[in-house]
Amino acid sequence: MEVKSRRKVYDGYFKMYELTVEQDGHTLTREQFDRGTAVAALVHDTQKDSYILTKQFRIGSESELVEVVAGIVDAGEDPEVSIKREIEEEIGYHVDQLEHLYTFYSSPGGTTERVLLYFAEVSKQHSNGGGKADEHEKIEVVELSEADLLKLVTPDAKTIIAQQWLQLRKK
Repeated sequence: MEVKSRRKVYDGYFKMYELTVEQDGHTLTREQFDRGTAVAALVHDTQKDSYILTKQFRIGSESELVEVVAGIVDAGEDPEVSIKREIEEEIGYHVDQLEHLYTFYSSPGGTTERVLLYFAEVSKQHSNGGGKADEHEKIEVVELSEADLLKLVTPDAKTIIAQQWLQLRKK
């Protein structure tokens, strides 16, 4: 498949493109949701030996989700800087150690979103977190034991991947 042209058809909070593609002599039109690059982290408080997640309303699921810390990489920003910023804004911790785990596409059939998933170790909460007021974020900090994290049932893929990584790490 070869992309022949790309035209922006929506330019709001997110962007949408119409792509003309050619495959096996056929020309097709497809829409592409440009979501950008996201970062996420499974955060472990080494002093409390607990995992710190967030609970917030998500537009895509139209529901509140308990999930790992996550956000969008700002234009020109290094992803490691982005995830450290998100951890500070959402749950109020400075990062002691950061390890990149995986990079994956959340839904490659129609969106460009690429997620960089990290494991972050923290040791001291310096603020309440809760997100940025000017971005109208209302984030609840959720603290779970390892056992409770592994039992958590969630529809959120990045959190499921983090749970599976943790389970494999234990073996």
